[in-house]
Amino acid sequence: MEQTNPRRRQRCWQGRDAFQIPPDTRVLVPTGLVFDIPENHVMKMYVRSGVALKKGLTLANNVGIIDSDYVEQTFIMMTNLTDSLVMIENGERLAQCIIEKTTKIEINETAEPIVSKTDRDGGFGSTGD
Repeated sequence: MEQTNPRRRQRCWQGRDAFQIPPDTRVLVPTGLVFDIPENHVMKMYVRSGVALKKGLTLANNVGIIDSDYVEQTFIMMTNLTDSLVMIENGERLAQCIIEKTTKIEINETAEPIVSKTDRDGGFGSTGD
């Protein structure tokens, strides 16, 4: 079997010219791509800004996380935030991805209060106007 690298305008799903996303709906858009993500790395998927602005689409989970042990076809979990049917053409670029190295940390549960690291006073939203 011949292996090819992803291209900018590569076909995303076989046999379909368009994909419809009804208003206020989440769907899994198949990419037709499988990624070989290095161990101790993760791929983060973001919606392209033009897709969000012009089509009203976003990722249902804001940032898609693909772990290194996932070796199946990758899907884009899109949400249509508009009140109109949105059409996606085959090969349309919907998302962009970055691969980042991960750090393994140990999390310990404790009953002791955590000592403040700064002079911050307040909770959520208290660091600025």
